[in-house]
Amino acid sequence: MEQEQAQQEETLLCQSCGMPMHDGELLGSDADGNKITEYCMYCYEAGEFKQPDITLQGMTDLCTGYMVEEGMEEISARKVLADTLPLLKRWSNATGSIGM
Repeated sequence: MEQEQAQQEETLLCQSCGMPMHDGELLGSDADGNKITEYCMYCYEAGEFKQPDITLQGMTDLCTGYMVEEGMEEISARKVLADTLPLLKRWSNATGSIGM
């Protein structure tokens, strides 16, 4: 059980879409093409966001579609995303003033 917990702690999450990055192939890249651990290859490549103008709502809608394709119910997917995406690095600055 400790080994499973340690493995979960080592799993990187994309700080844009929240996707677990279990495989190094999923890592994004910096401007020099080096792998980075903050963002996945679907969100960040060559030092730039692939969808620089996407909003938090847009990312939620996009990710919901993928999660539904993987078998999750839409309501559940939206709940998970609403609870996690605003906490990620890309979105935390945009939502930091809410409720203050």
